[in-house]
Amino acid sequence: MTQQHIGRREPLKFAYWVPNVSGGLVVSTIEQRTDWSYDYNVRLAQTAERVGFEYALSQVRYLSSYGAAQQHESTSTSLALLLATERLKVIAAVHPGLWEPAVLAKFILTADQFSHGRAAVNVVSGWFKDEYTKLGLPWLEHDERYRRSAEFIEVLRGLWTQEDFRFAGDFYRVNDFTLRPGPYPVEGRPHPEIFQGGNSTAARFNGGAHADWYFSNGKDFDGFTEQYDEVTGIAAEHGRTVRFGLNGFAIVRDSREEAQEQLREIIAKADAASVEGFRRSVQQAGPSTSDRKGMWADSSFEDLVQYNDGFRTQLIGTPEQVAERIIEYKRRGVDLFLLGFLHFQEELEEFGTTVIPLVRELEAEEDARAEREGALRPASV
Repeated sequence: MTQQHIGRREPLKFAYWVPNVSGGLVVSTIEQRTDWSYDYNVRLAQTAERVGFEYALSQVRYLSSYGAAQQHESTSTSLALLLATERLKVIAAVHPGLWEPAVLAKFILTADQFSHGRAAVNVVSGWFKDEYTKLGLPWLEHDERYRRSAEFIEVLRGLWTQEDFRFAGDFYRVNDFTLRPGPYPVEGRPHPEIFQGGNSTAARFNGGAHADWYFSNGKDFDGFTEQYDEVTGIAAEHGRTVRFGLNGFAIVRDSREEAQEQLREIIAKADAASVEGFRRSVQQAGPSTSDRKGMWADSSFEDLVQYNDGFRTQLIGTPEQVAERIIEYKRRGVDLFLLGFLHFQEELEEFGTTVIPLVRELEAEEDARAEREGALRPASV
């Protein structure tokens, strides 16, 4: 059933994937006028901030793989972008098992202080086995990785909000520990925001029970609604609320036909060997779960050309068509769109100057309609 939330919710937020790894956001030999360098990413962050994006997400890769031959580390990239911008919030993707939570908590607090409250984290439970085993680190079974992530999140939150914090879990122990200074004071925000992604049953539980935000891979309307309902129910059982982010790859052109042709060209020029290698590696993610529910569990070859299923969200068409589809997702509970582009600098700027204003107009129309309906609704007796 379609969720109807617009009249009661904040304006949609927009985020973009930071291209801090080489190869762009599609595993294809098609030209991508996108650069993974520091200078390019600073210009991109400043552009994003100027045209209406509120968040950026720094990806994390440690090994060359699947079209990403080079990579810059996520937390240092995030700090660099925070210091080069004034309003943009930057989310660093991080792996439990590679980070100790207290060390990460301290790093993020420093970034948060320096940026006046704009640092955030995305806790990634891990799908790339070699990143652990080649460092001599244990590779846990799928659901155990998410149990570790749940403890990781709780340790981060505890260290950010409590003095003399104690924690005794299966993966982490903390004894009377206090971090100073704490988070930069931001009204309504007790600590840096904690995002957590995934599609599996274990990921959904963590999203509802522990995280502030739940990130979904690309999904069509029904796929997102199914996740929204489950995660929201879990959150309610734990006396919590959670916000929702959705991944999408945007192809905005003058006509739907032109946008669809661009998608066909991306897939036709896919780097088949890299896509298949990625598919083999992610068998340790969603497809390895007992219920076969999770990241990439049902992804086709075409889906995996954009490695977070971004084509599935179908943000493909004219600015008006994409804006209307975005609003339809908002009705179903999406709070934030995490976007990728073929040519980041020019397409992100174009999206910000054409699509986002249309979204704001549609939101204003929905708000006005909701107010009229509320005014016409008879008072209860």
